[in-house]
Amino acid sequence: CWELFCLEHSIQPDGTFSDPPSNDDSFATFFRETSTRKYVPRAIMVDLEPTVVDEVRTGTYRQLFHPEQLITGKEDAANNYARGHYSIGKDKIDMALDRIRKLADACSGLQGFLIFHSFGGGTGSGFTSLLMERLSVDYGKKSKLEFAIYPAPQVSTAVVEPYNSILTTHTTLEHSDCAFMVDNEYLHEQPLSPVLSSISTHFCVFLL
Repeated sequence: CWELFCLEHSIQPDGTFSDPPSNDDSFATFFRETSTRKYVPRAIMVDLEPTVVDEVRTGTYRQLFHPEQLITGKEDAANNYARGHYSIGKDKIDMALDRIRKLADACSGLQGFLIFHSFGGGTGSGFTSLLMERLSVDYGKKSKLEFAIYPAPQVSTAVVEPYNSILTTHTTLEHSDCAFMVDNEYLHEQPLSPVLSSISTHFCVFLL
């Protein structure tokens, strides 16, 4: 989606403007300006293992994101909600919250968070649930809009996806102000990204 945001606001993959706007500052909702006059997304990406985020680090838009905004661990959650929420995820939660705090401090008027994740994987379910709990504590009055990819049996990659989904739904229910659900099977029928097969393994947080 950041490719589309960049196209919409005439921002190049290196974070510079191809056609500087005259009086339109709507891009500032999703991008912040650095001291070197580059524009960086107000977002972090987190995965408990590096494979998917490494595609961003080495891809076309590798210069767009600040390295601190791409957070990875060394061991994945193995499609297990409990590992993402209670064990492996706890090792990365403080780092993720610290990076979110830095981005929030750079906002002139923080309104809330857009949280993109899946319900089927261990990181998307367990770690995201933990993060949303902590965001409710640290930013209680700020809105949290959830964009969630719900698993489908026809394209399931793990037998435990239904369990992860139930646990995530229960945990995030009181922490999400609004949830937009997307069917994973439909995404596979209508591909939007060359790395679509990996979309359920990580999540992204946008700050508004």
